[in-house]
Amino acid sequence: MEGESAILMLTELYKQYPKHYVAVDCSIFGYEDGELKLLLYPRGFEPAQGKWSLMGGFVQESESMEEAARRVLLQTTGLKDIFLEQATAFSKPTRDPGARVISMTFVALIRIDIHDKDLVRESGAHWWPVTKLPALIFDHQEIVANGLGLLQQKASIDLIGKELLPDMFTLMQLRNLYEAIFQKSFDPGNFRKKVLSIGILERLNLKNTKESKKGAFYYQFKSDNTGLRSERIVKFP
Repeated sequence: MEGESAILMLTELYKQYPKHYVAVDCSIFGYEDGELKLLLYPRGFEPAQGKWSLMGGFVQESESMEEAARRVLLQTTGLKDIFLEQATAFSKPTRDPGARVISMTFVALIRIDIHDKDLVRESGAHWWPVTKLPALIFDHQEIVANGLGLLQQKASIDLIGKELLPDMFTLMQLRNLYEAIFQKSFDPGNFRKKVLSIGILERLNLKNTKESKKGAFYYQFKSDNTGLRSERIVKFP
């Protein structure tokens, strides 16, 4: 009886506080042909039905936010097995005109060419260049900016590219990736010096003869680079 009484008291206590909807919104960035893109789809319900939106949906009672993000991404685009990193929460009371909705945002950066584009297109989703984004619903533009900032922060303290470039790549291809993420140009000489100073790239005895007359050496990530990233951090301006 004491246990039932405590539960009843707790239930009555909870009734004093407002209830809010909890949602997830996913900024799925993709890299292809030297360009950074963002996956958007037309919202399927009011308010703002048919307008461009991030992949999003409400968290169900039986799932965590991480589970909800994976489910929403699969349902809206058919994409799965994608690493989603939790970013931050957006909670302005007026952010959604339909109701009070608190959204946890997630970010991912993937190679577009190794994922099923047909599934993405069938859902009505579309890859937009980040430099030519359409108008987005609610505060999704702010969410995108936050997600892009997170990617830039990660790339500034750790050399990325292993999951985004071919197994063999040139330093120009790596620089193109960084220029796409930061939306700015890097001096080729300085970039080369910085990335090679980390010690996690291995030069191969093969050249890409398309980039220059002399040819550019191919590189690959070393199979064992444990600890090198924390010892030699490269910071890109």
